[in-house]
Amino acid sequence: MINIKELSDEELVYGSLACAGCGGNLALRQALKVLGRNTVIATTACCLMGVTTFYPQLAFEVPCVTSVFPGTGAVISGLVAGLKRKGKGDVNVVGFAGDGGTVDIGLQALSGAMERGEKFIWIAYDNEAYMNTGTQRSGATPFGAYTTTTPGGKKRMWEDRPKKNMLRIVMDHGIPYAATASVAYPKDYMEKVAKAMQAPGPAYIQVLAPCPPGWGHDTDVTVEMAKLAVQTGVWVLAEYENEKLSVTHRPAKRLPVEEYLKKQGRFSHLGPEEISAFQASVDRLWDKDFA
Repeated sequence: MINIKELSDEELVYGSLACAGCGGNLALRQALKVLGRNTVIATTACCLMGVTTFYPQLAFEVPCVTSVFPGTGAVISGLVAGLKRKGKGDVNVVGFAGDGGTVDIGLQALSGAMERGEKFIWIAYDNEAYMNTGTQRSGATPFGAYTTTTPGGKKRMWEDRPKKNMLRIVMDHGIPYAATASVAYPKDYMEKVAKAMQAPGPAYIQVLAPCPPGWGHDTDVTVEMAKLAVQTGVWVLAEYENEKLSVTHRPAKRLPVEEYLKKQGRFSHLGPEEISAFQASVDRLWDKDFA
């Protein structure tokens, strides 16, 4: 169990150019509080690469390797092998990527790394679109969301596909540990990072990280939005270990999804019919996987 009061005050990432209220930057800071200095980060083309690895400065106080968009899984495999060769097999090798570099473009290399069974941690900060290049839809974009490639408007072209179930995909690789987390529940998230560090093979954490400009909410309510996602059941805090999937935080009473949707510009075009369909999909998710 993590005692947050005993965590170091040291910041291992600071001075980034992230937007105000960036959930991804918060996810990175929280994770490094647990991972510590004995860590190597590999990241791909994403918001955080752009705001933390700007030449000639580096916002990390730990080594960071940047990768081509589809290659982070291969890079962390090489880092694991190289560190073992140098007798440093105890270093935390962490792939840190957005949802584009995880569920879409980076999925092939990530799948290969998991298949090889190497010991590493993959943290996907999920802001549910390609935010670095202007809010295009990704496989993690939820039903009904507006993006620049799934516009709302009169033609009703918003995202019409459900969010890709990445947790299920990585579980089917037979890895020892996988989890979902939220920046609004830091203790839950940090404890999952600690478990990932102890896993005997690949570990995967997908952390919900709201993006104010992409989601269309004020910069001071990032944590509130991440919390509402959990309270409405849209985002489930769960973990997979010992071949069993369990919920780590179950809302005492789920709020209506409208409480979450109405506070985001990306869902402002949805009417009662679409909101009802969204609610039904959340209810089915809980009835099927988390009853």
